[in-house]
Amino acid sequence: MTTKTDETIYNQPDKNNSMEKNKSPFQIAMHRFTRNKMAVISVFVLLAIIIICILAPVFTDINPEETNLLLIEKGPSEEHILGTNGLGQDNFSRLLYGGRISLIVGFSAMFFTLVIGVLLGSLAGYYGGKIDNIIMRATDIMLMLPFLVLVLTIMAIVDKVTIGLFVSIIALTSWPNLTRIIRGSYLSLREQEFILSAQAIGASDFRIIAKHFIPNAIGPIVVNATLMMATYIIIESALSFIGFGIPQPTPTWGNMISEAQNIRILRNNPEAWIPPGLGILITVLAINFIGDGLRDAFDPRSNQR
Repeated sequence: MTTKTDETIYNQPDKNNSMEKNKSPFQIAMHRFTRNKMAVISVFVLLAIIIICILAPVFTDINPEETNLLLIEKGPSEEHILGTNGLGQDNFSRLLYGGRISLIVGFSAMFFTLVIGVLLGSLAGYYGGKIDNIIMRATDIMLMLPFLVLVLTIMAIVDKVTIGLFVSIIALTSWPNLTRIIRGSYLSLREQEFILSAQAIGASDFRIIAKHFIPNAIGPIVVNATLMMATYIIIESALSFIGFGIPQPTPTWGNMISEAQNIRILRNNPEAWIPPGLGILITVLAINFIGDGLRDAFDPRSNQR
């Protein structure tokens, strides 16, 4: 037998459910994301790194590309907090300005990969037919080519690697995976009733893609964007370490770590390579934690948790 108190409790609306009903899927996902403490902390860590790199002139007035043969491989001092490298360049200044370049490379390559991948994936998934076949065959060919071998080959052919060229090479060789993901998302949406209704009332293809397809595929796009940025920072560092990345005197975390190839510096001057290594490690971990948080936030199965 139920009492009035029980009936009152049972009849009360669930505030959490009613609040989520009034929010868009993106707002619900962001609400879930803010409950992931590690992801939120990682956002602040990444913002701190970005701000410090942007404000590099505030922390040091030394030109990171300026060489001084009288200061080759000097240890830490008041003027040079992290000492100097094999060209007499200030390691602290190169750490801050190199962070700028590494972050710019990661973000720019991610952005242009998104543009190519979303564009081609949208065309293939929405129109299908011959357009889909052409794009998918091009995607299959690109996926058959080993990514690292392809990038190294292009880098070896080019006379001088600039930041713009490096970003272009990465973006033009890494779009196939995202294209397939976007195409798969569109194929599952193409037969939905709201898409058929929009087509029935005469909405343009561009409007349908922009207003219906992309917002419903925003989860995979955002998650892959964060993970791609972390991957591209690692790729830049790895290629610079082996001499195929952005060359000296332009500072990057990758070509700073290449100093560790000298066994003498590896043993006696850890301040030359440990800080950029930590910069890469912390940045990539922060981005990966953010990506994991976004993946959980946009995952529909998280409703059951």
